[in-house]
Amino acid sequence: MKRRLLLLIIAFLPLIAFGAKKQFTNAEEAKQIFDKVYQMVFGPQGARLHYDVNIIGIYKTSGTITYKGKKQQFSDERVDTWNDGITAYMAYRKKKTVEIHRADSDKKDKYSGKFKFHPEDFTYSMERADSEITLKLKQNKDAKGTIKEVRATLDAATLTPKHLKVKVAFFWTNVYISNFRSGGITDNTFVFPRSKYVNAGFKFVDKR
Repeated sequence: MKRRLLLLIIAFLPLIAFGAKKQFTNAEEAKQIFDKVYQMVFGPQGARLHYDVNIIGIYKTSGTITYKGKKQQFSDERVDTWNDGITAYMAYRKKKTVEIHRADSDKKDKYSGKFKFHPEDFTYSMERADSEITLKLKQNKDAKGTIKEVRATLDAATLTPKHLKVKVAFFWTNVYISNFRSGGITDNTFVFPRSKYVNAGFKFVDKR
């Protein structure tokens, strides 16, 4: 359950990343930085990062995720997933089961339909201190999504994401980011290696 929430958080974590002192009231500048980092992560060049997550101090996990447009490849200690923009494959190691879903289906995980992120839901502001920038997103009253607040830290010189803090409902989740790379991601990264799991005796369940 908690891993599902994590996947949703990861899906927009590097969009936002920034750190703190001189106060900027220019929301337009903050939004421009947000858009630039979003492009670094979800642009046609692709991006990859490692994350360590702490959900309200009771659940910790880590993994690697790769993005390229609507495509995604994700691995943690329990599951490997591939999403080529059309079909999503979720290979659960312990159960030795591969679930197959439509790429855009909320049914592929329990929380994707419940935790939605809409950039227009927020009021943007930013602060800057030394070598970091902090971008703050606070939910508007008429917001559509369930993300209440985002605080993110990145390197001021490179805009490399470092730390993300997200408030969903009444709790905060911390995501620490390392080994971030933008660019050089090939489409082969998102091709599901079917023969590997067939040969390993995994059961395939088609839920499209």
